[in-house]
Amino acid sequence: MALLNFKKRASETELTVNPQVESFLQDYSIEVMPRTAQKVEDFRELLPAGTRVYIAHIEGTPIEEMVATAKRLNDDGFPVMPHFPARIIKDEATLADWIARYQGEADVKQALMLAGGVATPHGDFDSSMQLLETGLFDKAGFTNLHVAGHPEGNKDIDPDGSMKNVSEALSWKQKFSERTDAKMALATQFAFEAKPIIAWANGLKDAGIDLPIHIGIAGPAKLQTLIKFAIACGVGPSLKVLQKRAMDVTKLMLPYEPTEVLTELAAYKAANPNFNITNVHFFPLGGIKTNATWAINNGGESTQPVKQQG
Repeated sequence: MALLNFKKRASETELTVNPQVESFLQDYSIEVMPRTAQKVEDFRELLPAGTRVYIAHIEGTPIEEMVATAKRLNDDGFPVMPHFPARIIKDEATLADWIARYQGEADVKQALMLAGGVATPHGDFDSSMQLLETGLFDKAGFTNLHVAGHPEGNKDIDPDGSMKNVSEALSWKQKFSERTDAKMALATQFAFEAKPIIAWANGLKDAGIDLPIHIGIAGPAKLQTLIKFAIACGVGPSLKVLQKRAMDVTKLMLPYEPTEVLTELAAYKAANPNFNITNVHFFPLGGIKTNATWAINNGGESTQPVKQQG
């Protein structure tokens, strides 16, 4: 079934939306950085009301810029989930200071914890588990704590290419979720192929990991841009989907869109309502506006922005 059908009616263009995709995209989230957020004049013209916005904390970004971005988004009505990358946080006092700043200035109640993409820790922390163990997020009354998921493994965590350490960490996080009052979920790295994602998610459930999964999806972008990010982020087997596309001269210059992978995941979710992937999390690698516009055009009522674009 085609996701987008364009039919000319006088001067109007009518979009036919796949109802399964519309349902699957409901309550999607999106990731920004302070520098990319600055390029957006008004997020309310792009995002649905209540969209969760993750703020990626890249090494070297001052905490002041992170908090200012969080405040702007919160003031516009979007719940903010900043990254807390363990390896760039010096010590427990620094972590407590960040939490206090986010809460005091931007009313932040949610956090994504991850190890962080730096080889050598800046201080006392090496993993997201150590951040959770401090108890500071529970003490501060955070309502949502998300941790990273890796559908295709993670070479930083398992250099041998296995899933051993990743799996052990997920089991620990599952047990932690049973001790905290906060809602926990897995926010994953992006992947491009539905079948391995489905197999991974079902495998977690079979292993007793019942944390909801917010599946990472790369938004529309130039193919070359996407391949560059995929290699840098350690995306594994599904990278071949992009490489195969790059070898097709007819598709090489066309921008990648996540239509195929989302249509397949949405169909599986519709047929299996208890499937543990509950939300879509977009990485807007081709730009926030480009990603949001794609969602608006493909998500029907569930993705219409706060300020309707006329």
